Amino acid sequence: MSKPKSNNTKTIGVALTLCLVCSVLVSAVAVGLKPAQVENARLDRNKNILVAADMFNAESDTADDVAERFEDFNVEIVDLSEGSYVDDETLADAGIPDRNTYDASQATKNQALSEDLGDNDPAGIGRKPIYAKVYVKNDDAGEPELVVLPIQGYGLWGTIYGFLTLESDMNTIKGISFYEHKETPGLGARIEEPEWRAKWSGIHSYNADGEVATGVTKAGTQRENWVDGISGATLTGRGVSNMIQFWLGEQGYKPYLDKLREESGETLEEIGAQASQSKLAAKPKTELAAALPVVNGKEA
Repeated sequence: MSKPKSNNTKTIGVALTLCLVCSVLVSAVAVGLKPAQVENARLDRNKNILVAADMFNAESDTADDVAERFEDFNVEIVDLSEGSYVDDETLADAGIPDRNTYDASQATKNQALSEDLGDNDPAGIGRKPIYAKVYVKNDDAGEPELVVLPIQGYGLWGTIYGFLTLESDMNTIKGISFYEHKETPGLGARIEEPEWRAKWSGIHSYNADGEVATGVTKAGTQRENWVDGISGATLTGRGVSNMIQFWLGEQGYKPYLDKLREESGETLEEIGAQASQSKLAAKPKTELAAALPVVNGKEA
């Protein structure tokens, strides 16, 4: 007795039906999870902002703590070329309906919202957004106490994303965090470690002439006001250094930070003098004695 011939049409129909059902299920799950994914991404971003501002304890803080502390920050959009805040009407005209959901990294993919850096691109980002989002924590008098600046630049294997926080003088670094990168685990990826990030605290961004005065040195190479690099991760350190210098420079946030400093009435010369006095006062007594000039056998 011969076997019945296979019905190809029926087989194909069953396969298509199964594909259609699976596609509908996958799409439904993706749509259902989308709000949770967006919320988790927002929470992670806010947490990293707090990490950079030294306002987060990984051992004890919860999602509620993150939400509560982040409320102390104002979300501002800055015109990088002018260094000034952008109002909602101007943002709407530029096609940005909501400052809170504006993504400067995505804006670099839009020619109307970004500019090509060409050969003048030390951070290796290709295009720079016209508008940047910053996070400002004001003191009781309404003056900026902390300013958190999003930063990004190319490392060894890809773009590194992070946040840099400056204190009220718009010069002293409060902290730094990195939340996305492709650096080598155990080497370049150590930029995430609290011990290395802590080295940035207290570093000054600019010298008295307004030039960027910090970065990352080669591991084991000491340089005042610079951060010692990570052994075996020279290219990652160079990428972080280029990133810091780019975003603190004229192409980045410097016009904005200069304007904030001008509004506060402080100058980099005064800030530098205060910092020098603080360092001198913090030195051990034996070092102070050695630093003072000697006249006729006595300290001047």
